Amino acid sequence: MDVAIVDYGSGNLRSAAKAFERVTREQGLAHTIKVTSDPDIVANADRIVLPGVGAFADCKAGLEKVSGMVQAMTEAVHGKGRPFLGICVGMQLMASIGHEHGDHDGLDWIAGEVMPLNPADPALKVPHMGWNDLVVDRPDHPLLAGLGQGAHAYFVHSYHFRCHDPADRVAHVEYGGSITAIIAKQTMAGTQFHPEKSQATGLAFLSNFLRWNP
Repeated sequence: MDVAIVDYGSGNLRSAAKAFERVTREQGLAHTIKVTSDPDIVANADRIVLPGVGAFADCKAGLEKVSGMVQAMTEAVHGKGRPFLGICVGMQLMASIGHEHGDHDGLDWIAGEVMPLNPADPALKVPHMGWNDLVVDRPDHPLLAGLGQGAHAYFVHSYHFRCHDPADRVAHVEYGGSITAIIAKQTMAGTQFHPEKSQATGLAFLSNFLRWNP
């Protein structure tokens, strides 16, 4: 199976690739990890990963500058039903709209808005940076196999994904309010945290994604 990690000039590509390679190696999985900006490879991949670091609008513009990439992703995910994982801003791009430095259209794959963090406790800093305990909303979801309440995950962000349909939120964290940590709908999933930096929790989540057959 080919796992395509989309290279569009944003994201911790090497860190993400190394994490997937480690899971594949340690668990004896027959997956080939490819970091690529080639839309043909993405269109034909068995699984697709979209990382992202930076501002929403910049990441969306960078993705659109890679000729044919959005169409290739759409064909693979919506046409062929390939499993898809967005990480951090890669997850946020799945939203309908982002409100970072203006209003910017997202991919509109999972209905929702990307909003600025505004913790109720003024002592909590923005960006939200560090380790938090996951609060599981959908314990039966396959992506959470082996990840119980309180699993630790690493976050670095100033904006968060507000799902329009609560059923699309799989897990959240508390940081002066409820913040979406994992979303999933049909063959699509996303994490606000960085699995590649989340040690045991991250590796377990990536393993679940590689085994996921939605």
